[in-house]
Amino acid sequence: MNVRQAAITDAPAITRIYNWYILNTIISFEMTPLSIEEIQTRIQVKLEYYDWLVGETDHEIIGYAYYGAFRPREAYHHTVESTIYIAQKYTGQGYGKPLYEQLIESARKHGFREMVAIIALPNPVSVSLHQKLGFELVGVNKGVGYKMGRYIDVGMWQLSLYNS
Repeated sequence: MNVRQAAITDAPAITRIYNWYILNTIISFEMTPLSIEEIQTRIQVKLEYYDWLVGETDHEIIGYAYYGAFRPREAYHHTVESTIYIAQKYTGQGYGKPLYEQLIESARKHGFREMVAIIALPNPVSVSLHQKLGFELVGVNKGVGYKMGRYIDVGMWQLSLYNS
């Protein structure tokens, strides 16, 4: 798998991957599929100060990962929130870990101190990936999301970038 920085031209593939999760899972709390233009804007905004990576094999984007602001207040400027999505047909094949490792390295190089991942529960695949990468569970908010007719817990995992 080749990992590289995302480009605006990657938006159609990223949109297909993400919209599948929006429509079929509780993993994303978005309820309405996004347009390619909305994804293009999100990529542009992230790349102004943060990073957005894609993983591809045989010139097909099979997943993406990015980080951005954890919270808008200035005191949080050293902390980023990360996310990763792998195309459904490629999950469980080992692509997530190398993609996420490069994302973590990017955040380190950019001088960020902490990385936080927010995971809708249950999501054993994502929990396992984050734990393999050294993230630690730091809290669970009970029933804070509502999607697909049920209330959903949200876990927060954290990785210290300065000593991991």
